[in-house]
Amino acid sequence: MNPFESSPTDPLRAIVLLSGGLDSSTCLALAQARGHACSCLTIEYGQRHQAELHAARVVAETLGATDHRFVRVDLGSFGGSALTSDIPVPKDEVSKGIPVTYVPARNTVFLSLALALAEVQQAQEIWIGVNAVDYSGYPDCRPEFIHAFEKMATLATKVGVEEGRAPRIVTPLMHLSKAEIIQQGMAAGLDYSITLTCYDPDAEGRACGHCEACTLRRQGFAEAGVADPTQYR
Repeated sequence: MNPFESSPTDPLRAIVLLSGGLDSSTCLALAQARGHACSCLTIEYGQRHQAELHAARVVAETLGATDHRFVRVDLGSFGGSALTSDIPVPKDEVSKGIPVTYVPARNTVFLSLALALAEVQQAQEIWIGVNAVDYSGYPDCRPEFIHAFEKMATLATKVGVEEGRAPRIVTPLMHLSKAEIIQQGMAAGLDYSITLTCYDPDAEGRACGHCEACTLRRQGFAEAGVADPTQYR
C-alpha cells in the first residue's frame, strides 16, 4: 500500500504542531474529527514562559492524541524576539509591520522538525495553525511560505526522492477569521478553556489580557458570539 494512502482500518497519520494555543489546538481537534491518527509535536524553543507547554500537554491528553513529543531547540539563544528575550511584550496596541513578537525562523524550524518526525512515522500530513487573516504580521504564516516549504520538502526527503512527494502541509485555518476558527473548533468539540493564547502569561498560566494575542482572542470570541472562557489575571 502506498504510504500516502489510508484505509478505514489504517487511518491517515498526521503530525500536528501543538503549542497549546487556540489555533494549534483547533487544528488538532479538526484532525481528530476527521478520524486521523494524530501525533503531536510541541517545541520548547526558548520561550520565556512555560505555561503554554503545560497547556499543550493538557490539550493533547484531553483530545486523545496517539503520541505527544516535546523537542528542545533553543531559539532563545539567538534573541531577537519579545517571546525569547528581555524585549518587552507590547500591550494595548496593534503592531504595524512585523512585530517584535516574531521569532526569527520559528515556523521554518518547527516544520522541519515535524517533517523529520513525519518521515519516521510515515505520516501523510503535517498540520500547522498558521493564519493569514487574523495573523500578527508574521512572514512565516503566509501561504507563499507554506507552498515553498512543501516544494523544499519534496526535494529534501527520502520519501520525496523515492515517491516524488512529501507529507502534505495542512493549514485549515489559513483563510479563516478568529471567530470562524473558534466556531469550527467548538463544532469539533474543543473546550477552549484548556487552551492558552497569550504572549505574557503569569506563573499560574493566566493570560495578561493586553498583548496582541489576547486582543485577537477576545475579539474572536466576541465576534463568534461565544463566552470567552479564558482566565485573565
